[in-house]
Amino acid sequence: MPEKYVIHTTTAPNRFKAVSRSGIIAWEEGCLRCAVCVKERCVYDVYYKRKLDPRQMIDSIDNLCMNCLRCVQGCPKELITKSLNPEYKEMGDDFFTPEIISKLWSQAETGKIPVSGAGYPGPFSGPGFDSMWTDMSEIVRPTRDGIHGREYISTAIDLGRTIKSLRFDDSGALLAETPLLVDIPLPILLKVPPFGAISDKTLLGWAMAAKRLGTLLALKIDDVEKLPDQFRPWLVPVLEEDLTDPAIIPVGVRIVEIPWSSRFEKSAKIIKDTFPSMLVCVNIAMMDGMEEKAVSVADAGLDIIHLELGRYSEKEPETYDPRRVKDAIRSVHMKLVETNIRDEVTLVASGGFAMAEHVAKGMICGADAVMAEFQLLIGLQCRMCRRCATGLSCPVDIQDASAKWVAARVVNLFGAWHNQLIELMGAMGIRDARRLRGEVGRAMFFEDLDKVAFGSLGSAGEGFELE
Repeated sequence: MPEKYVIHTTTAPNRFKAVSRSGIIAWEEGCLRCAVCVKERCVYDVYYKRKLDPRQMIDSIDNLCMNCLRCVQGCPKELITKSLNPEYKEMGDDFFTPEIISKLWSQAETGKIPVSGAGYPGPFSGPGFDSMWTDMSEIVRPTRDGIHGREYISTAIDLGRTIKSLRFDDSGALLAETPLLVDIPLPILLKVPPFGAISDKTLLGWAMAAKRLGTLLALKIDDVEKLPDQFRPWLVPVLEEDLTDPAIIPVGVRIVEIPWSSRFEKSAKIIKDTFPSMLVCVNIAMMDGMEEKAVSVADAGLDIIHLELGRYSEKEPETYDPRRVKDAIRSVHMKLVETNIRDEVTLVASGGFAMAEHVAKGMICGADAVMAEFQLLIGLQCRMCRRCATGLSCPVDIQDASAKWVAARVVNLFGAWHNQLIELMGAMGIRDARRLRGEVGRAMFFEDLDKVAFGSLGSAGEGFELE
């Protein structure tokens, strides 16, 4: 049995004070001047440690406060209150909510799983992955968990095309050629986001993180030249147009991505003829006809299908809906199953994966692996304000961060995700991530449960009352 895959994390402190969820408002007017003020009784001494950050104009008490509410409840004149931070509520969007962003910040800083200590508050249903529940019937005692205990849980996956069946001659030799595969220890690939205050130092940090994690970083083909040659095996150049000249493909990479078009087979042939040991990934957008496109890629004998949500557009934001990723993956996966070619090709999905649990849910829906995109930015304290997309400055100056700090934050983030994936797999009784693909028996879907429980009642409109 190979050695356990462990992601070693180290604390990577924030460069800027994190935006706190709530703040303390203490009114001085009307104070009774008690002999012992409730502020002096704070068990965390946040009032003594209180400082003002002149650069960000942030009161440190908002980040130091542990929300025990002792001062709020103990003030006889009720002059101390807690209120939600309006800047916190403005962060992110409908998908990357302020709660998700703050949890990703914490994981990138500490490398630890965020624990609330108050159970799971929900949501228990909703759009996208929120309507999907994973099976937890195999939860075991701590001595057998996959993180610290004796249990061995593999998160490794293979990227590439496999053969339908194994055939041997009379001497026992394999008749078919051994398929070309790229194995990575983590079912998460990295992808450079479409926007952000990204500099050469940022790209270098992401490449360093990909190498340390043992995974791959997808980036524009022009950006490959900005990185040292030693990172080539962990890079996936992405072509945005059909390939005509193989000379533009960087030497040393193992996978190259091309867009789906009517000429994708010609582009793939050029790559295969020039680089026989290189895998070809075809990018397919999540839109009408994606199932047939995926089948055409598999029938063409190519290795990897990248099912991409698409690009966010400020002009048409309604077309970018990460919550439909679940249904898109299931649709393409089932189409490949129906045509009996699912096991021959690798399916990678990107977009719509905001939390670690989404990785497992995406694989249950049928993906072999997922790509993390905007998480790379959020791990660097990005607030998803999209100021950079409109030409404005980044509030946290991501472009100025050192490559070493960028790499540490990304390694911490996916170290925490890896531990959460192991916990989920252990609770589901699955010891190999490759077995998680398409294992819908290990999940419950709200739509199916709702149909079974209430389908016989028919449709009910607004204001309809059941007798």
